[in-house]
This record gives sequence, structure tokens and C-alpha cells, in this order.
Amino acid sequence: MSRFFAALLLLAGLTLSVPGAVHARQDDPKLADLFDLLYEAESPREVAALTHLIWQAWSKSGSDTTDFLFKAGIHAMVQGELDKALKRFTAITEIDPEFAEAWNKRATVLFMMGDYRASVVDVQKTVSLEPRHFGAWSGLGMIYLRMDYHELALKAFRRALQANPHLPGARQQIIELKSIISRNKT
Repeated sequence: MSRFFAALLLLAGLTLSVPGAVHARQDDPKLADLFDLLYEAESPREVAALTHLIWQAWSKSGSDTTDFLFKAGIHAMVQGELDKALKRFTAITEIDPEFAEAWNKRATVLFMMGDYRASVVDVQKTVSLEPRHFGAWSGLGMIYLRMDYHELALKAFRRALQANPHLPGARQQIIELKSIISRNKT
């Protein structure tokens, strides 16, 4: 068994075997180890497993009520009930304003609704709480692309790649944005 999978099993085992010990969300102490392993990961399988564990940690608030609202918000979002999803995620940000993933999901819903400026504000709140949130950084890049703010999009995708060097599509976005910016300067 590789060092990576041994460490991953240890982290996952601790997460599953110690009830109540997991803070979850962005302040979960295991996230530092998961990110260290993510930076070192070489195989797509390792990257996928680590990315999944990071998203799992980010998506648990530590409160049954908040987790229930969070799942209801995700369900509404998947069903295309964006107004309902927005209400659920807004309620969470009011109950627990330190829960970064609630801000990120609300930013996603606002993006889907076409409210890019409000989405940017929520992404900024997300990354202020969790600077390693590669999903939020990548989302910010997508928002800025829609707004034709190419240099800001480039910066956001670079930040996403700093947080997760294996992020699918980020390198290609950076290449394309550099080309667009270069053409616009001439």
C-alpha cells in the first residue's frame, strides 16, 4: 500500500471512527493534512479521493439544523428551484455566517440566477473564510469570464490552481485568458 493511501485511510478512519470529533467545514484540522496530500498526489485516483474528502469536510457544518438546511438547499438547486435554494443558503449564512460552504453554494445559486455581482460578493466571503477554496476561486474565474473581466478571471484561476494544482480545466483557462489579454493589448 502506498504512503498516500495509508495516510488517506488513516485520515478517513479518524473521521469515521471518532464521533463528534470532526469539526468539519473549513476549520476541520484534518484539512491541512488533506491539502498537503493533495499537493503531493500524483495519480488521478489519489486526486479524486482527496478532493472528495475536502468537499465532504467543507460541506458539513457541525450542526444538525444547518446540515439539514444545507442538504435541502442542494436538493432545491439540483431540482432547478433556485429561489428556494437561495432562501435555504441565505438562512444558513444568517444562522452560521462562518460556514464558508454556505456562502459558496449561495454564490453558485446567484451565478445560476445571473446575479453575477452578488455572486462575486459571496465568493469573496467564501475565500475570506477558506482561502484554499479552489471551487470558489474557480467559480470566481467563471463569473469574471461572464462579465468579460479577463484579467480578474486570470487572477482567480491562478488562485484556484494554487489551492489545487490538479484542478481540471484551470490550466487551459489560464492559457486561453493569457491569449485573450495579449490580443486585447495589441
